[in-house]
Amino acid sequence: MTDEAVGLLDRLGLTEYEATALQELLTLGRTTAPNLAQATGIPKARIYGVLDSLSDRGFIKIIPGRPKEYQPKSPDTILERAKENRRQEFEGFVQELEEVREEFLAEFQPRFERASEDITPTEELFHVVDVGQPSERETRQLYHEADERVRIITKSFEYFDSVRPAFEDAIDRGIDVDALFLHPDLLEAENRPIQAEIVAELRATYPSVDLRFSEEQLPWRGTVADPSMDYEAGRAIILVEEKDVPLHMRQAALTDNGSFVAGLQRYFDLVWEHESVAEYPD
Repeated sequence: MTDEAVGLLDRLGLTEYEATALQELLTLGRTTAPNLAQATGIPKARIYGVLDSLSDRGFIKIIPGRPKEYQPKSPDTILERAKENRRQEFEGFVQELEEVREEFLAEFQPRFERASEDITPTEELFHVVDVGQPSERETRQLYHEADERVRIITKSFEYFDSVRPAFEDAIDRGIDVDALFLHPDLLEAENRPIQAEIVAELRATYPSVDLRFSEEQLPWRGTVADPSMDYEAGRAIILVEEKDVPLHMRQAALTDNGSFVAGLQRYFDLVWEHESVAEYPD
């Protein structure tokens, strides 16, 4: 199985044996369990359990007979079933949480309130998460919860694929989204083609998103949602530029402090108006 095929099947949440079996079935079309075990190297003691799991998820059909045969469903059907499976898992999870809500709140709300009594306003200015999946998860949440606008400051938006569904959700809901990139002349050589590809895709696919390119270095990057100039609302996640610190060791700051978010918005507006250009160089 190619690395690309492995990566695609991994998105379905399959085990290694399940991914191998499904890939082979999509190649063969229809076969028996012993033949599939021989073709894939999956132990015969495991192959029936693997096929039953794929059938339970709705990815393959079982054809009665002596012996039984197994046939994959179409790739489009597999994707739709994977979405439905995940939706049902999520709904089940939500139901489980609702069943314990009253008990959970009764147990932990008093503890939280007692522990929060001594927290000062300065301690509530922001908290941090690790850069990578945690920061990307928080960024997606900002897109989903935005009511009016989202402002992005980024070097090349190299993490776009990881936040794309949330980004599209914001666009579909009519959220005003602007993105401020670092000018490609200020990027390191390996980042320029990444930025160029993403900029081209944004302009072609999301024409409502305005883009500009800062002609000065950006000391921080991040996402600002619903800033309020009267300091009453807004959320943001920011990452300060630290060239000497490896990316996997950095942390991003999260804040819902209205005045701090307003300050981030003012910085964005100043760079947007006075230190950036709209045209992307050829």
